[in-house]
Amino acid sequence: MSRFEDLYRQPGIDVRADGAVRIVTLNEPDTLNAFTESLHEQFVDLWADVERDTECRAVVLTGAGRAFSAGGSYEDFEHRRVDLGVRRHSLRLARRLADEMINVAVPVVAAVNGPAVGLGCTVVTLCDIVFMSESAFLSDTHVAVALVAGDGGAVTWPAHTSLLRAKQYLLTGDRLPATEAKELGLANFVVPAADLLAEATAYAQRLATLPPQAVQETKAILNQHLRANAVRALGYGLATESQSHEQPEYRAAGEHLKPRD
Repeated sequence: MSRFEDLYRQPGIDVRADGAVRIVTLNEPDTLNAFTESLHEQFVDLWADVERDTECRAVVLTGAGRAFSAGGSYEDFEHRRVDLGVRRHSLRLARRLADEMINVAVPVVAAVNGPAVGLGCTVVTLCDIVFMSESAFLSDTHVAVALVAGDGGAVTWPAHTSLLRAKQYLLTGDRLPATEAKELGLANFVVPAADLLAEATAYAQRLATLPPQAVQETKAILNQHLRANAVRALGYGLATESQSHEQPEYRAAGEHLKPRD
């Protein structure tokens, strides 16, 4: 067991060391790895632990079960509508999540094993290299559930693809299959599901063998584009997303999403 595995013990996230690579798995398969407030907090805190792990040279990020992440959970969807304190805390977490993933020194390789929806999609676009299973898809569904796409998608999508394409998918929430995601610049590799984790890990191992200062500072320079986008758009996006929770359309969307007996 690595020091990082020993330090980082959280119920919703599984961490495994493979040499200098840390394989991080969102581990709530029964809920399709939806970001409850608890999982959201764990995930944000994870990156500080990665920074403290002096033996880590790269991270592979994936999901347990059949989804990468279904995004936000219904319970927290409703809590944010009725409780301003919960909403403010959630939006602060969203800001920290974007900042932590942009700023973490080591490269993060996504292994998108299934649907990456809403916040799950945003997380994928904050990674440095993206592998997708042939059956996986991306979908930023914020607008579809009456939310401004303000917690990161408006920052990352225009950096990876064209502004017109970003508008096309962020305004509609349309699904972007793996092959199309690759064509548009939102994924690097599309591989069979059976090979996904092995290929993503092999790529991370390759990065881990390269000179760490050169890798990490090159990533930092390239991520200046995301930082600039975040400075321009993230604060405004989160403020307007907060306003979305007070709209009648948001309440109606919550009723539609409410689990049925």
